[in-house]
Amino acid sequence: MYRFALVIFGIFFFVFGFVTWLNSVLIPYLKIVCELPSNWQAYLVAFAFYISYFVMALPSAWFLEKVGFQKGMAWGLLIMAIGSIIFIPAAENRMYEVFLAGLFVQGTGLAILQTAVNPFVAILGKPESAAQRISIMGIANKTAGIISPIVLGFIVFSDIESIEKELSTATITQKAQILTDLASKVIEPYGIMAFVLILLAVMIRFVSLPNVAPESKESDSSKSLWQYPQLVLGVIALFLYVGVEVIAGDTIIQYGISWGYNKQEAKFFTSFTLAGMLVGYVIAIFTIPRFLSQAKVLAISAILGIVFSIFILITEKSVSVMSVALLGLANSVMWPAIFPLAIADLGKNTPKGSALLIMAIAGGALMPLMYGGIADWLKNEQFAYIILIPAYAFIAYYGIKGYKKRSWR
Repeated sequence: MYRFALVIFGIFFFVFGFVTWLNSVLIPYLKIVCELPSNWQAYLVAFAFYISYFVMALPSAWFLEKVGFQKGMAWGLLIMAIGSIIFIPAAENRMYEVFLAGLFVQGTGLAILQTAVNPFVAILGKPESAAQRISIMGIANKTAGIISPIVLGFIVFSDIESIEKELSTATITQKAQILTDLASKVIEPYGIMAFVLILLAVMIRFVSLPNVAPESKESDSSKSLWQYPQLVLGVIALFLYVGVEVIAGDTIIQYGISWGYNKQEAKFFTSFTLAGMLVGYVIAIFTIPRFLSQAKVLAISAILGIVFSIFILITEKSVSVMSVALLGLANSVMWPAIFPLAIADLGKNTPKGSALLIMAIAGGALMPLMYGGIADWLKNEQFAYIILIPAYAFIAYYGIKGYKKRSWR
């Protein structure tokens, strides 16, 4: 039964990855289609998607308590389908605000799914091997993440060089028509995505999943979450981790373009980042907990992140871009390690702690905006990666010492 449940959750993590990493293509694509003048505005794509986790995580936990985890997962998939359908009128009218609304709704559905699935996977077996199980889920997630930007990039960036040449000489009327035609390229893929999500929602209503509850070492479910240092510090670490992960995956295409790579080449760069994450997950499966603890792997990964960040700043073109891609390797096991370390010993407070951790995904909304703001302010996309270093430093602290704290003294 547990193996079957893990297969079902693997499908969910594939869906998470496929939808999430489309944003890396949407950022440069919508910058053209919606004629966005700045990097900051373009990275509102990531903001709209990830801020939904912050806004909807606690309502998601309440919703799951009311309807149950299995029905909640089905509703999450249906809400994601609605978000995909919103892309159709957004594309037809080239309305950036409507695209952002669709992304927010998609993120809301994912918030419900993530709030339900992550603690389930963490609890579904021995605590010391939780990172191993989440790493297996991560393989499904990042495999989808490798595929999705290539697929969407192939659809929307085909003939993009000739389209940009046409735009440079077109009249206002011609330009509007060219951009409308370009915008319409997302209608079919997002329509198909909505259909698949609805099918998955129907499927999950008819499968049988095990009833798993956390082992309770703490009987007082009214205890404040802020009294758990391992959770509070874990929320900060997860906020920073998601921020650096999204920066690595969602900025690399635009960053490559800034170094002179054309869009046909750059559309593959996010997939390189996610391939690095995939390698990291495979390593984690074979090393945790047999050779390395979850905490030790987290600290090592954060130190690698600092090293790769320095290389981004001090090298040029291909080496600098590849260093961004290598952040995928550094980031790979951070979620699998931070999540179980943060919910350790929460007992009956595990569902609330999980919701708080899901809210921390808002790091993916705010940190890319900070990156875009710094890049615009300095007119230097490379130096904007400086914000990665303090983030990785805190994550290293959490993996070395922070996760052990059980009181604020």
